[in-house]
Amino acid sequence: MLSVVGLGPGSKELMTVRAVETIEQAEVVVGYTGYIDLISKAMLEGKEVLSTGMRGEVERCKLAVERAAAGKNVVVVCSGDPGIYAMAGLVMEILEKRDDAKDIEFEIVPGVPAFCAAAALLGAPLMHDFASISLSDLLTPWEVIEKRLAAAADADFVIAIYNPKSRKRSGHLRKALDIVSRFKKDDTFVGIVNKADREGQNVIISKLGEVDEDKIDMQTVLLIGNNSTRKWNDKMITPRGYAAKYDLDD
Repeated sequence: MLSVVGLGPGSKELMTVRAVETIEQAEVVVGYTGYIDLISKAMLEGKEVLSTGMRGEVERCKLAVERAAAGKNVVVVCSGDPGIYAMAGLVMEILEKRDDAKDIEFEIVPGVPAFCAAAALLGAPLMHDFASISLSDLLTPWEVIEKRLAAAADADFVIAIYNPKSRKRSGHLRKALDIVSRFKKDDTFVGIVNKADREGQNVIISKLGEVDEDKIDMQTVLLIGNNSTRKWNDKMITPRGYAAKYDLDD
């Protein structure tokens, strides 16, 4: 059995029951070192743990497939949801190239995505249509990312931004904000959540023209509102449109 499991944003409280059970039943647990650290030692006791650092995705997914092909019960762990910027697709691509893939039982166990965890801390910023865009150009050309940012901002989507900034990509966030600012007003509300539901969590509500880039790193998710997103009681609300159709007064 080969399972790709989403750990959620980090805290065990936001892991699904199915995710916990799948990890507990596994013989082999495979994952990025930082994500392995999110799992309690008790859950990993007695299991073979295979971990790699950043950019070791292909290596660890191949290891997981090989162990599963040998008859082991294997779990590949990812943060958030395994189908959102994570390992589900890569594992499937590796399986796709194997003649014995049909003999390997395979499943994906969903998890709470980072933008959902961030949105919950901010209030209700994703109540209407939204787009999710990663600023990492390791696998996607920057020119494509720019086009997607412009299209989403022009259509007035709420925009969730993943991987906004790293040491090697310190300028990408500024470029992205400049692109979005061509279509959205400077007073558009922006939620900035660092380490959602992990130690060191920090939640800020800013405005598009006032975003403090020094408070943003790779563990930060930005939620840029649409033209109707507002702030209430230190939270963000993107109205779905109920007030225009129904009487919300007492």
